[in-house]
Amino acid sequence: FLCIYQVLTILFFRNLGKNGLSNSSILLDKCPPPKPPPPPYPPLPKDKLNPPTPSIYLENKRDAFFPPLHQFCTNPNNPVTVIRGLAGALKLDLGLFSTKTLVEANNEHLVEVRTQLLQPSDENWDPTGTKKTWHCESSKSQSTIAKYAQYQASSFQESLREENEKKSHHKDHSDSESTSSDNSGKRKRGPFKTIKFGTNIDLSDDKKWKLQLHELTKLPAFVRVVSAGNLLSHVGHTVLGMNTVQLYMKVPGSRTPGHQENNNFCSVNINIGPGDCEWFVVPENYWGVMNDFCEKNNMNFLMGSWWPNLEDLYEANVPVYRFIQRPGDLVWINAGTVHWVQAVGWCNNIAWNVGPLTACQYKLAVERYEWNKLQSVKSVVPMVHLSWNIARNIKVPDPKLFEMIKYCLLRTLKQCQTLREALIAAGKEIVWHGRTKEEPAHYCSICEVEVFNLLYVTNESNSQKTYVVNCLDCARKISGNLENFVVLEQYRMEDLMQIYDQFTLAPPLPSSSS
Repeated sequence: FLCIYQVLTILFFRNLGKNGLSNSSILLDKCPPPKPPPPPYPPLPKDKLNPPTPSIYLENKRDAFFPPLHQFCTNPNNPVTVIRGLAGALKLDLGLFSTKTLVEANNEHLVEVRTQLLQPSDENWDPTGTKKTWHCESSKSQSTIAKYAQYQASSFQESLREENEKKSHHKDHSDSESTSSDNSGKRKRGPFKTIKFGTNIDLSDDKKWKLQLHELTKLPAFVRVVSAGNLLSHVGHTVLGMNTVQLYMKVPGSRTPGHQENNNFCSVNINIGPGDCEWFVVPENYWGVMNDFCEKNNMNFLMGSWWPNLEDLYEANVPVYRFIQRPGDLVWINAGTVHWVQAVGWCNNIAWNVGPLTACQYKLAVERYEWNKLQSVKSVVPMVHLSWNIARNIKVPDPKLFEMIKYCLLRTLKQCQTLREALIAAGKEIVWHGRTKEEPAHYCSICEVEVFNLLYVTNESNSQKTYVVNCLDCARKISGNLENFVVLEQYRMEDLMQIYDQFTLAPPLPSSSS
């Protein structure tokens, strides 16, 4: 009779996949461990490094609901799509998201403020202005909508005053003495003015923001915050900023540094105005190159604040889409696309994530889920929990997507069954715990990996009903034979098996032109 420590050790090594990942991996066995991809080959010629941005111009509501629009946006060949004139075509009341309306609605609402340096959008200098760098200065503090609104307004007034002073100062000078190239040369090396960017303002409360959220239901289903065909609507709980709306309040120069979206989900961003935003976009298959640049510049690709040097990207043959987002324009960022944004004028933006029901989206989400584990980064989308909810809720007609989800279910089902048997064989009691409605997915309190079904909770936490969850690996580091832990079970194995059996490939959807 083996002790539980021996049983679990044998089990751990026996269940290492062929790809070397631990038994909690949901990647296919034949897949290698996730790693950043090499640069695409052959490299693009220099004249292809500034490609035109895919853009759709809408004239009316019918254009917005035309099915090929959805297909165009989710096509993996289009890393980004700008839908021009969306607000006008749908008669969206963008005034509901104006600074004035926001102050009237909830003036004490919290705002995360980022203090940054005002720089030209295509440059990034260190604070001394002596050398170009990838590190983007951006320190964090908190404020309220009312206080930031005051700052936004006073910044605009100050700019008008400066503009008038410049005009009167230069009225006797000829145009040739104050060209834009001279101005940009003077700006290049600081000292840089400090600006504040109001970011990550949570609009999830449907009581506080009822009018605003209702207005967004006018959008076509594929870009809506909530819809049956949006994977993130099936998580079963709130993931702030992903399946809820976030607002951004900006002055010129406000920067959203380089990033891919959480777990590589698509994103939707609407400029409320009145000013413009400038976007820089790199296709998903170049994220490995971007990761390498971050490492060379001592930046963390996943968690750091970085602003790419366009000269570096040009030399490395990385294509960059560059475009202006005007008020009423919607920017669709496709799965895995790398992007960074700078405000040109004074404006507000709203944004959220969506998960189209495509094999490409699911594959990229799972790959990032596994890469995050290797990088000790939390996946805010619990992909195992989500996959089981998809199997419960959705009929999947895409064979590739179906196969990947079915495999994830099989893998986690086997993990649960094998662990249950090992724990019981070693004499460890498994306590039925169940789940409440809309209970969030669980994460290890130490390593932040998702923990599905079998929760390892300390005796003390269990008795106090605080239920601080650990994964098996972290629990064993604390107590090798789990003597200080209670194992709680959230799902009956027969229920999981029934969901697995009933999840079958749906017939293909009829093609529609309406």
